Amino acid sequence: MNGLVDGALRALVDIQIGNTYAKQEHSVTAWIDTAFDGFFVFPKKMIDDLDLQQEALTDAILADGSRVRLESYVCYVDWFGKIVPAQVIANEGKLPLLGTEFLSNRKLVVDYVNKTVSIN
Repeated sequence: MNGLVDGALRALVDIQIGNTYAKQEHSVTAWIDTAFDGFFVFPKKMIDDLDLQQEALTDAILADGSRVRLESYVCYVDWFGKIVPAQVIANEGKLPLLGTEFLSNRKLVVDYVNKTVSIN
């Protein structure tokens, strides 16, 4: 899987997702966030537009150490040829985030000189 480093130095990849196991018809450009140990964080508006189903509330510890309760949803991702369910945390941000749960057992290379990203 290949991506790019944008002008703001964000490592970005396009991910195919859907709201059912049968269809991954939406392409989402996600910012790789190695400080987030979950699957995804999406803006709430994007979750609504994708018609993702709510799973539950989940407890989280933020970077500042505070504890919060967040809404979580489910999407289905084409990840290296396999369809996998993934938890999506809702927020009010602008860009979707891809966390390290997807990166376990993978090699992430971010080349800032050539502005490329690869996940193998």
